Amino acid sequence: MSDCIFCRIVAGEIPSRRVYEDEHAIAFLDLEPFKTGHTLVVPRAHVRDALEDADVMASIAPAITATGKLLVEKLGASGLNVLSNVGSDAGQSVFHLHVHLVPRYADDAGMGALLTRSASGDLDDVHNRLT
Repeated sequence: MSDCIFCRIVAGEIPSRRVYEDEHAIAFLDLEPFKTGHTLVVPRAHVRDALEDADVMASIAPAITATGKLLVEKLGASGLNVLSNVGSDAGQSVFHLHVHLVPRYADDAGMGALLTRSASGDLDDVHNRLT
């Protein structure tokens, strides 16, 4: 879909800081991270959300796992939030399935802290640490 920003990122029309990719998905750093290393995993196929196509959702599971392990290992995270918003009332703003991987650290305040963007670190520095 030419008007979908994530389809354009997948196609390479819009630059991103990719940290993982396979035949079904790509993972790239979020431009407005909640925490250092906040990454989005998106399928290469355009699917509106996590409930639209179970096969596509299943096809990105290996990318979610591999990227999550990369974030924990390379960034020293002690935990990880994995979430996907479905619908605008749930906070979905880009209507292309995407899964947020948010590394968590020992000094984090828990899920409530997700409501306030408080990432530290430069995206280029984080990208270099992951790739």
